[in-house]
Amino acid sequence: MAGTYGDLAANGSFTSGTTSWWSGDPAMITLVAPGTGLEASATTDAANLWDAPFGQDNIVLRQGVLYTLSFTARASQASTSLRAQVGLGVDPWTAAIDKTVVLDTVDTHFVLQFTSSLATTAGQLSFQMGQATEVTVYLTEVRLTCSTVREGFYVDPDSNAQKWVNNNPTDERAPKILKSIASRPGARWFGNWNTDIQADVNAYVTAAAAVGKMPILAAYNMYWRDNGGESSGGAIDPAAYRTWIDAFAAGIGNRPAIVIVEPDSLAQAEYLPTETARADRYALVTYAAQALAARPLVRAYLDGANATWVQPAEMAARLIKGGIAAVKTFAVGVANFDATDISLGYGNQVVAALANQGVTGAKFVIDTARNGNGAMDDNGQHVDYCNPAGRRLGVPSSIGVGGAEYLLWLKFPGDSDGQCGVAPADTPAGTFSPYLAVRLIDGW
Repeated sequence: MAGTYGDLAANGSFTSGTTSWWSGDPAMITLVAPGTGLEASATTDAANLWDAPFGQDNIVLRQGVLYTLSFTARASQASTSLRAQVGLGVDPWTAAIDKTVVLDTVDTHFVLQFTSSLATTAGQLSFQMGQATEVTVYLTEVRLTCSTVREGFYVDPDSNAQKWVNNNPTDERAPKILKSIASRPGARWFGNWNTDIQADVNAYVTAAAAVGKMPILAAYNMYWRDNGGESSGGAIDPAAYRTWIDAFAAGIGNRPAIVIVEPDSLAQAEYLPTETARADRYALVTYAAQALAARPLVRAYLDGANATWVQPAEMAARLIKGGIAAVKTFAVGVANFDATDISLGYGNQVVAALANQGVTGAKFVIDTARNGNGAMDDNGQHVDYCNPAGRRLGVPSSIGVGGAEYLLWLKFPGDSDGQCGVAPADTPAGTFSPYLAVRLIDGW
């Protein structure tokens, strides 16, 4: 998919030697790739940065699109300048980004973002390093990537709905479920069912990258998850959770992703039986927030409950204890059924309450997967939270409205809330039910 997300810089880890990379005058610069990255060496004849260039051509750039250039570099001497450029590879050589960084003798990872002013198939990525002295720059992990909401959200090809369609192609419900649910982008949930969380997250983000889409992930492995309720499980102790979330974040790496952090964890925190358990919960959410905030292209949203559960001021206090200062973002109505306008009102109230408590500029997203009929029964009362009747699919994942950053399908439609409500037998939490899916499609 030309010009969208992927590693637009070919051979950016130099595992194939210097393939795809060119260099300038060999009297001024030489390139070797011994298997641990690139070693670019400039001679004293390279008096100016541009005298010792290297790079690659035929980069596709699109005007108005956000790109990220990232790389890890060090030099044989401190205070070495390295100029990074992405721009037109032919005359007039217009630059979309032109940034000079200073290298030390230890590896530093650089992340440079820019919005392209160019629309071209003749783009060029280049580095320049002439210092008027002999110097070697060690470079690896070069990535030129693009994945923004403008490109669209990733459709999980292995969602429970898609798996059911694949396994039941002749079922009369299959076309309806494929069209209305399985083909829509939503969140992939990760938890204790993933035997290698780093590898599984990496595979999912990589798959999204390959087709130029933004992946949506939910981290759902909290110690004492769901306080022992329908979705109980999770990490066996706090130390195991910290290890797990570190691996989760490592799986994303320096690539774009939206992450919903531990749904219900903060909303349920005060229901835990001891002060130690409550303190552990807030500490673990804070740890997750900080681990994900350390990833430069991750947008992580903490659990922000829903409009009929926790009062806005109290939710703001819990978010602060859960480390929202690290991310400034939270999610409203995850796996719930409140109408979008109700969730918008609540989200904006939480934002105001956070500001009153010292955390300004917070943003939120809303789970719209199953809120199409709002959340009121025939008597005007809010419906039950667990597989209630009369619900309908909500607005598919998209840019937000009314103060919300995004409207997202987070609890994937058709996946049961538990053995409750209108769920048929043998549909515990997380199990896909075509019966529940069709009810959401048709609104009954």
